[in-house]
Amino acid sequence: MYCGYIVQLQNLRKHSNADRLQCVNIFGNNVIVDMSYYEGQIVVFFPVDGRLSDEYALANNLVRKKDETGKNIGGYLEPEKNNIRALKLRGEKSEGLVMPVETLLSYTSMETLKVGDKITTLNGHLICEKYIPKRKTLKGGNSSTKSKNISKKEKYPIFIEHVDTEQLMCNKQAFKPGDKCTITLKMHGTSSREMYSIKHERFKKNFIEKLLKKEPRTKKEWTYVSGTRRCILEDFDGGFYGSNEFRKPWHDFFEGKLEKGETVYGEIVGYVNNQTPIMGSCSTSKLQDKEAKKLYGKEMVFSYGCNPGENQYYVYRMTLTNEDGYTIEYPDWLMRLRCEQMGVDCVPLFETFEYSTWEDLMERVEKYYDGVDPVGKTHIREGVVVRIENRPKFTAFKHKNFTFKLVSGIISENADIANMTDDMVEEL
Repeated sequence: MYCGYIVQLQNLRKHSNADRLQCVNIFGNNVIVDMSYYEGQIVVFFPVDGRLSDEYALANNLVRKKDETGKNIGGYLEPEKNNIRALKLRGEKSEGLVMPVETLLSYTSMETLKVGDKITTLNGHLICEKYIPKRKTLKGGNSSTKSKNISKKEKYPIFIEHVDTEQLMCNKQAFKPGDKCTITLKMHGTSSREMYSIKHERFKKNFIEKLLKKEPRTKKEWTYVSGTRRCILEDFDGGFYGSNEFRKPWHDFFEGKLEKGETVYGEIVGYVNNQTPIMGSCSTSKLQDKEAKKLYGKEMVFSYGCNPGENQYYVYRMTLTNEDGYTIEYPDWLMRLRCEQMGVDCVPLFETFEYSTWEDLMERVEKYYDGVDPVGKTHIREGVVVRIENRPKFTAFKHKNFTFKLVSGIISENADIANMTDDMVEEL
């Protein structure tokens, strides 16, 4: 879940190429701030991938404004979006936004906030949330209503949604010496889940049943069901792309392969059809990086080696849930064994190790999280996921590289295409 963090500024330094700016490191992120910030100051840090509420952004004059001539006269956040983006300013990276803690206290009438607090809502005021760009439904698409999806959840009570992964750098405290960990590639596609699930159906009462005040007739059966991150798909019509038909072959693929109660969680990468990539593309010229253009060409397309019209499924998690809803997590090795048995790919595994220190973990992460994607090779990799295996519940943390964050910001400028995060393309 996206949130802001109450932190204390330490080790401020002058910007390397700007006299009126300085930099500070927060959770491993370099953030540019102005000269009014000082050592030891209590602030709120908003990481990349989130947005500020309209109320908070406007109250603090953060929204971009223009005068009659079109000149910018204040603020820098995109109106309505208010999204936090990665930036590069005069050679320095900036990965997030810092605001004085007083902007929260005065705005929400809070008396105090302490270092270590996480905030999304204060005193009934929304402060920040995950950024999900507003978008038009493409031609031919339609959107399921929330109430319809709730009724589907009642039909499939053990079909559990994807779990959001928090940022690695903000969760140092989650790791304990001796933890069994894996580092895998974070893949940039649309979320998918498949299950051999129990389905509950309730039938409308007929005249006699109503007359006799009988309970509605019900039916329970095992069946295969597909879903996006949040939504359950009983058919493959509609959706953001106009059709969810590109998902159906994978629904059919898993039918007959999953055991009762097994759920597969994965990413579908590549293309929706012969023209449309699943995730948004980016002109490399906008990165102002000659090396990027040399590596990826004029346009960075997240194809993962797929040709137009093709896509591929990569599993990153599997579970087994009984009829009472009790879920067992498959460890990485068992997930890979089951995927090998079924003939489906898993996300690439970089390393399995035992956690000792945070410094050792970061050395390992540094080896894998940046550079050319090892699968597609024609685009940047998104980053990595570090998973703690010896936990009863799925415990994993993401770490994205800076270039990917820049690309994400560029693509998010167009609200009618998929944004550059794994949990923002949810076909309805």
